[in-house]
Amino acid sequence: MAKKTQKRLPRRKEEFTYHGFTIENMQQMSMTELLPIMPARIRRRVNRGMSPIHESLMHDIRNGKERVRTHLRDMIIFPEMIGKTIAIHNGKAFMEVELQPEAVFHYLGEFALTRGRVNHGSAGIGATRSSKFVPLK
Repeated sequence: MAKKTQKRLPRRKEEFTYHGFTIENMQQMSMTELLPIMPARIRRRVNRGMSPIHESLMHDIRNGKERVRTHLRDMIIFPEMIGKTIAIHNGKAFMEVELQPEAVFHYLGEFALTRGRVNHGSAGIGATRSSKFVPLK
């Protein structure tokens, strides 16, 4: 018997849910309604209160400031921030990051990596014993 060749359809993207809530539902909730579904570390931080610089960043995001740049890598990503583009400092430059629904209750710093990939070149002349036999350019 000949094997049937089926064309694979692209996987349908389902709507993202977090603990059974959609992003739209979570954006309508108040902070006290969000507390039970937050991870423990995030819940503790919200209960203890946000610092004034974190509050000012939230204020800029809520007011729809078109270009938000920040050094606050420890800022929590709340549902109201989803869909916004934020420039996060990685220690050298600002990296533009568009916040996706999967980023809810993570930190901004997780999306702007501080260490780049290292691509080592070939060894130089005199670096190893075998490099004596590498022809000069």
